[in-house]
Amino acid sequence: MAGFNKGGMGGGMQNLMKQAQKMQEEMQATEKLLDEWEIVGTAGGEAVVVYMNAKKVIDGIEIDKSVIDPDDEEMLEDLVMAAIMDGYKKADAVYQEKMGKFGAMGGMGGLL
Repeated sequence: MAGFNKGGMGGGMQNLMKQAQKMQEEMQATEKLLDEWEIVGTAGGEAVVVYMNAKKVIDGIEIDKSVIDPDDEEMLEDLVMAAIMDGYKKADAVYQEKMGKFGAMGGMGGLL
């Protein structure tokens, strides 16, 4: 065929694959960063503190004794939930900031 370049498609595809591999490596490094990122959620003026990573995996909770009232366990439950939700909101912001640049690729689960 006139004007057909045998190397034209192959070179472009190879370059595309290299770019995809580089992006996958960057995503993996970012995923590791998110695993190690410490998020602190608080409620009640830091009477309840929840520690988690940017993937919302909770690894600790601290509760000030001043908010432990055996006659009002519902208040403590609400404070714990509020601290978790505060942490989740912060984790969402970090996740979006770090993974947003990958767009839909971030949800592909390693298909590249």
